Amino acid sequence: MGRVGLWTGSLEGVRAAEIPDLLADLEAQGWPTLWFGEAVGREAFTAAQLYLSATERMVIGTGIANIYGRDASAAGAASRTLEALYPGRFVPGLGVSHAPLVERRSHQYGRPLAAMREYLDALDTSRSATAGEESMPPVVLAALGPKMLELARDRTAGAHPYLTLPEHTAQAREILGGTGEDGPALIVETAAVVAEGVEDDDEVWRSRAHDHLNVYTGLPNYRNSWTRHGFDESDYVRGGSERLKRALVSQGMEATRQRVQEHLDAGASTVLVQVLGEDMMTPPLEDWRRASRVLL
Repeated sequence: MGRVGLWTGSLEGVRAAEIPDLLADLEAQGWPTLWFGEAVGREAFTAAQLYLSATERMVIGTGIANIYGRDASAAGAASRTLEALYPGRFVPGLGVSHAPLVERRSHQYGRPLAAMREYLDALDTSRSATAGEESMPPVVLAALGPKMLELARDRTAGAHPYLTLPEHTAQAREILGGTGEDGPALIVETAAVVAEGVEDDDEVWRSRAHDHLNVYTGLPNYRNSWTRHGFDESDYVRGGSERLKRALVSQGMEATRQRVQEHLDAGASTVLVQVLGEDMMTPPLEDWRRASRVLL
């Protein structure tokens, strides 16, 4: 997957027929991997098929596929089909999501660790009855707390933490073992505003950081993670305090390059940069181009 890749939710705002041209542009920029979420919009494995078919070399990852969105048998079958079609190019990232999103699907949000353990048990026992689709691609888990990181270490190929600090990356690497070169995968997301001139424009940075953090500051999973790193209730106003924004969203290209290096130095195997554009549903193509020239 390379040392630096992209994470985006903005492809939900692109018509399916326009995806091939957009992703061809991203691939031409040199990005080796692209990850995306599953909160609203496209179903994760269908979207992965769309993105894989539009690219030739890119590794596509789900960050994350909600385990309440399909049972383990369906996830395993879809993963094996994508592995057969695009060998070595698909990574199913799985996660327990968040109570409001799970309840919206008419499911009851269970205890996260127990729910994920049961799901992995079922995934391990699922088998393919389809010719040529016996191989399962490597799975990683959305993991923030120590127990979920331990489960990722013991049962999967690694972890995909989201909205975390380099300090969390260092602790995650210690739990997972190994290093960024040879240990379990530690695929870290980090957010950035790299619009032209943003180094001298705090208002553009602050506005985009606020919009990005607005939902996440209302979710207990993330607040608990940040609390473990010294933040408190005063930081969890919707959109985040100035301190939280500074910690989680870099401002400008040089600051982003430094943040990526901090995660790599702390033990990340791959850092996924989520470039924040003018709005969440419009791909920031020019900013992606600008970032590719500095980060790749």
